[in-house]
Amino acid sequence: MSDTEKKPEYIERPNGRAADALRKIEFQNGIAPHATGSTLIAWGDTRVICGVTVEEQVPRWMKAQNVEGGWLTAEYSMLPYSTLSRKQRDSTRGKIDGRSTEIQRLIGRSLRAAVDLKKLGSRTIWIDCDVLQADGGTRTASITGAYVAVSLAVQKLLDEEKLTETPLVNSIAAVSVGVVSGEARCDLCYVEDAAAEVDMNLVMTGKGEFIELQGTGEEATFTEEQLSSMLSLGRKGIGDLIQLQEAALVQ
Repeated sequence: MSDTEKKPEYIERPNGRAADALRKIEFQNGIAPHATGSTLIAWGDTRVICGVTVEEQVPRWMKAQNVEGGWLTAEYSMLPYSTLSRKQRDSTRGKIDGRSTEIQRLIGRSLRAAVDLKKLGSRTIWIDCDVLQADGGTRTASITGAYVAVSLAVQKLLDEEKLTETPLVNSIAAVSVGVVSGEARCDLCYVEDAAAEVDMNLVMTGKGEFIELQGTGEEATFTEEQLSSMLSLGRKGIGDLIQLQEAALVQ
């Protein structure tokens, strides 16, 4: 093997995690008392507050197009101190950066797959995901935490008799997978994500159905066998996340 063909440096998994193991994940519900539902998801060293606000109205475009039911949308931001170097606020820049726009659209699409919007009635669910600390997987943590926050908000609406039946039709979670140092791994932290040859995010239901796959080779290609390995790891990770969500919702 020539010098130009040397294998990349092997990146050990922090804390000696197995390839299919998630980082430690905890939920702290009710973190934002004025929100209809909220949770702080601590996923390894990543921290995201997911808050839900419910408005008793729908966007004007729904009224103009006579669309029945309600709406669900999301906003995502990384706080200036969430990364090692200060991240400038979008309000200072005067526009939302492309990455944040893409992630908040992903959060909205994912959570709309969990909710029957017609059963929601003429109201809007706003999901705000604010990253306090980033160590990889902020979008997957946002989606996974947002489902818990939405579930708490729906339960509050049921308790207040604003809803007569739950609009939740699916449980939703998301996880990252990738190929690092030639091997498939689940739930990449920042060090692994930065070194990954392949990076993929999976959003799935608790029934094992796919909502979205986002995958790409980082200056590399990947085989069908590697794809199969990543999907297998992702399915297991989603199953573990669904169990953690269920436990958080009965606290």
